[in-house]
Amino acid sequence: MNKRISIQGYEGSFHQVAAQLFHGKEVNVIPCDTFREVIRIASSKKESDGGVMAIENSIAGSILPNYNLLQKSNLKIVGELYLQIRQNLLVNRGVRLEDIKEVHSHTMALQQCYDFLDKYKWKLVESDDTALSARHIHQHKSKHMAAIASKLAAELYDLDVLAPNIQSLKNNYTRFLMLQREEAVQPVAEADKASVTFHTDHSRGSLARVLTRISEGGINLSKLQSFPIPGSEFKYAFHADMEFDTREQFEEVMKLIKPLTEAIKVYGVYKRGLWK
Repeated sequence: MNKRISIQGYEGSFHQVAAQLFHGKEVNVIPCDTFREVIRIASSKKESDGGVMAIENSIAGSILPNYNLLQKSNLKIVGELYLQIRQNLLVNRGVRLEDIKEVHSHTMALQQCYDFLDKYKWKLVESDDTALSARHIHQHKSKHMAAIASKLAAELYDLDVLAPNIQSLKNNYTRFLMLQREEAVQPVAEADKASVTFHTDHSRGSLARVLTRISEGGINLSKLQSFPIPGSEFKYAFHADMEFDTREQFEEVMKLIKPLTEAIKVYGVYKRGLWK
């Protein structure tokens, strides 16, 4: 049976592209309006087999609310994927550039394509989702509307890609986390990355001591993100992404840093993601 995976956005969104690249083309996606709903459905054994959630972008940075959602859930990270965000101008069959009067898409997608859009005097219409814009164009059969979305959206809604890769910055990647309920997680073969959250007693040098142990253990700290601890007076917890050679190496370092922390939790041990 094909996996059922919750995603944020509509069918044809970049979340679905990421889900297909990781789980296979035949994966069944469950579209969600919000990331909170993605987490809720991914946490339900009756509703899904897991979820896919964007966590950071190479231009916009970390999606901080999603770290909080992950922290409050019972989900584990079982993999990751770095997807190059390629925006495309989509139209109904036979529509030409000179026919277009308005372009629909999510505000971020429109902003990512201003260098291309500024060449034309089109009306720009903001929507809630890139894939929803593509579906809207398809449903209205208009010769005067275009959408900015993925090539997958073009396939799903029978649209032409009139202009591919119109984003201004070509080196635009989003990192997606592959999530699964804790009780369903199996050890990942050849795992070489882990995501961990911890906080110290906030005494002078306490964080430095933890980071020193990580470095001395030969582990590369690829990300360190701080978060306020709710209810505290400007005290912080830290999310750390660690890259290592063997799982034993990681587990040894965890033994060394645990006494230096007040609380520590492993979100997942998995393989470093491919860049697609």
